[in-house]
Amino acid sequence: MSQFTTLMLPGACPDALEQAAALLRSGAQVAVPTETVYGLAADAAQPEAVAGIFRAKGRPSDHPLIVHLAHAGQMARWAREIPATAWQLAQACWPGPLTLLLKRAEQVSPVVTGGLDTIGLRVPAHPLMLALLERLDTGLAAPSANPYQALSPTSAEQVEAGLGGRIAAILDGGPCPVGLESTIVDLTGPVPTIVRAGPLGREALETILGQPVATPREHTVVVPGNVAAHYRPGTPLWMAPTEALERHLARLAPQTLARGALITWSDALAAPAGLGQLRRLPADPAGYGQALYATLFELDRLGLETLWLEQPLPSEPWWPVQDRLRRAAMLLE
Repeated sequence: MSQFTTLMLPGACPDALEQAAALLRSGAQVAVPTETVYGLAADAAQPEAVAGIFRAKGRPSDHPLIVHLAHAGQMARWAREIPATAWQLAQACWPGPLTLLLKRAEQVSPVVTGGLDTIGLRVPAHPLMLALLERLDTGLAAPSANPYQALSPTSAEQVEAGLGGRIAAILDGGPCPVGLESTIVDLTGPVPTIVRAGPLGREALETILGQPVATPREHTVVVPGNVAAHYRPGTPLWMAPTEALERHLARLAPQTLARGALITWSDALAAPAGLGQLRRLPADPAGYGQALYATLFELDRLGLETLWLEQPLPSEPWWPVQDRLRRAAMLLE
């Protein structure tokens, strides 16, 4: 049941930032733009405000949240025993789509960290979000601004469709330029380890640090986004490699094809006759990632029965996309 009249605050409006800041100071939840996806923010120093994020999303309270900062100098408020690697990565990558997993400071509420002794921190690269953080001089806990396990939103419209009536306001900063969630690097152990694939890959991080970075092929560590079913559209989404998908589509009845959509990225897969909808995503990993959630959201609103997706390549640059699709889609046998 709706509890709020959710305000839409246009980022270009001079009063929007102050309205958003006032709501956050009061303990409310406000959806905010970042360069990756929209986040559902609350003051990380107010445990009850943070608990409201979980209620609005329907998210289990033992799932940790990322805390967003205005600048790297604020890390010491939220983390302890910060290693030199954290300062190296912060200097090179912040503001940007990189989250550092560190040991949480004693004063940080376990509500923020899902009861864990670690905390994820990042400085986002969206100018509106940075301006908001600078006004508040606190950290903002902000998972993706969607109902739990649903598609991550990359526009204010998507946030409103999922959380309208459940949160106080949406700060509209336009479409998210990256479109996939941040890379998370665990710096609490002896070897820096990517525990959620994202826009910054292993090679870039190794160049910055001058040392190896571990990259498990599958990410199961308890960090934001690493649950088995996530990022899912409401319409059933099926995925297969190019040739297997082509064979599957060839066997379908015309009425089934007419009620479905095909999402491709290569020229190798032709749309079968009678297909309801076709969407071709960019053939490069960054462009594909930027368009993925918006495309799924658009198709989800058309009342189709099935979505079929051509699986991207298994190479490392595609791992962030593959990670999201492995949680969002069902594999065709």
